Amino acid sequence: MTQPVALEFRDPQLDGLADRPGRIVILAGEKGLFGPGARRVARLMRGALDRFLTSESFTRLKPGEAADLAFPAGLQAEAVQVVRLDRAADAATARKAGGAIGRALSGAGTLVLTDGLRQAAELSLGLALRAYDFTTHKTAEAKLPGPVTLMTPNPEAVAAAAAPLAALAEGVFFARDLVNEPANVLTTDDFAARLAAMQELGLDVEILEEPELARLGMRALLGVGQGSASPSKVVVMHWRGGMTDQPPLALVGKGVCFDTGGISIKPAAGMEDMTMDMGGAATVAGVMRTLALRKARAHVVGLVGLVENMPSGTAQRPGDVVRTMKGDTVEVINTDAEGRLVLADVMWYAQDRFQPCAMVDLATLTGAIIVALGHENTGVFSNDDAFCDRLLAAARTEGEGAWRMPLASAYDEALKSRIADVKNVGGREGGAITAAQFLQRFVKPGTPWVHLDIAGTALLKAETALAPKGATGWGVRTLDRLVRQMMG
Repeated sequence: MTQPVALEFRDPQLDGLADRPGRIVILAGEKGLFGPGARRVARLMRGALDRFLTSESFTRLKPGEAADLAFPAGLQAEAVQVVRLDRAADAATARKAGGAIGRALSGAGTLVLTDGLRQAAELSLGLALRAYDFTTHKTAEAKLPGPVTLMTPNPEAVAAAAAPLAALAEGVFFARDLVNEPANVLTTDDFAARLAAMQELGLDVEILEEPELARLGMRALLGVGQGSASPSKVVVMHWRGGMTDQPPLALVGKGVCFDTGGISIKPAAGMEDMTMDMGGAATVAGVMRTLALRKARAHVVGLVGLVENMPSGTAQRPGDVVRTMKGDTVEVINTDAEGRLVLADVMWYAQDRFQPCAMVDLATLTGAIIVALGHENTGVFSNDDAFCDRLLAAARTEGEGAWRMPLASAYDEALKSRIADVKNVGGREGGAITAAQFLQRFVKPGTPWVHLDIAGTALLKAETALAPKGATGWGVRTLDRLVRQMMG
């Protein structure tokens, strides 16, 4: 797994700054530089830093943004990075500032002079998230960043505050690695094996193979994978960190390791991105890893349906009728609307076995949600206003875009089938909504439920403040915060 950058916290040590290699990072706000470390750097630079701080180049920087002063006079450092940040910055701005630092780490090491920043731990999280780099399949020697040292007057307290955030970063990295892996590497077998390895962290992990899935009646899920040589599976991850006398929160993820569309095959252009169609399962796995690493006092079960959707002589056909674990029959109009068939069975199984207090499913489900919301927001659908509001509040706090979409019985009309209980698609109009409306059929009465369509947010073509191009790990931070709010 991609490892977080090496990060340590130390008491301020101003001797030797002139001879320090690599990069030196200082923080400056509206009231100027913070702390003796930054002032010491300013003196060594003989006025060059002071001139920069009074220039338009600095005043144009927004909070959390940074600029480089390369090869500064009076220092051996390759650059001094000046980050615009007030001492009392909020967590989101501190993470953004950390992201600016993490984007430009030096192989010779980076020294960050936080000098009493209240949100130094949050800055370290942003730094770690942005420093992520997926280089597993590159044969050239990786250019790894050197160690990062945060100088702070209270290193023990900052390190303690950063420990659960380091667990969160590792969960995000785990999710990103899974989404970034090619499908010939991340088969259903390999995916399940990576999840089983988390038993070492204290998770109970159970893998349900095809014979057991057939016995349980998961014909909808099995139908999706029947054209592939890779066996379909359901993996159950159980974290019993506390409150086990109460029902768990259930997290359910779509894990289509590769999606050709099946017999309703996708166009060739862009199909290579369908390695990310297991993004929902990756997020669930990342959250479960975080909970185990931070020893969360919470009761959570994560379930993922792992399949591969391929065209072959044994593949599911348009017009087939399958029976779900619930017992409903589904007319398969389009084999490229496969994720909802996987989720229907896994969601029903999660409720049938665990009777959860609430359930969240995540899926790269529809292109229609990208048409509606672009790549800025995940589509949020829910049958429970209070539970939905809690999730949306968690997303806002974590800075992960999320926007609630409607559900209504009127959309069921589009899903009526002539020969079965329901069709798996309802046409182009309102496609993300009818997909969510289909899933709602498999939510038991009384179960608060949120469906997250992450098709537009799981993998991006452009970098963000906290992630390079590629997999984002969207949802790990939001769901971890939701668990904190609900359980601890």
